[in-house]
Amino acid sequence: MKITTRTDPNKASLIRAIKQAGVQNDANIWKRLSKELSSANRRRVAINLSHINRVSSPDEVIVIPGKILGAGVLKHKLSIAAESFSESAKEKILSVGGQCLTFEELIKTNPKGTNVRLMK
Repeated sequence: MKITTRTDPNKASLIRAIKQAGVQNDANIWKRLSKELSSANRRRVAINLSHINRVSSPDEVIVIPGKILGAGVLKHKLSIAAESFSESAKEKILSVGGQCLTFEELIKTNPKGTNVRLMK
């Protein structure tokens, strides 16, 4: 029989913590993020910086339930929380004055999830 639950205990505890933050703070953004992270790995997103640059505005807070890739140029300052970042993406985000955050850091700073945008 095939295993249908998360096999990575760190990822499973992260998903539980995000879901719990959504319930405690009545924040639908965290509930939705936990649902996206619970999906199959083959459905996980990988987004390039060029796409983020096109669809975002300066000083926005963005959450991505996947990986950020470094293709393209980021022209404005953003705070981005993602599952993982490529090295080139991290360098480009930090070079324009942006922030690379983990989900836990973002939930601690903004538990209600106000003015946070989920991209997928």
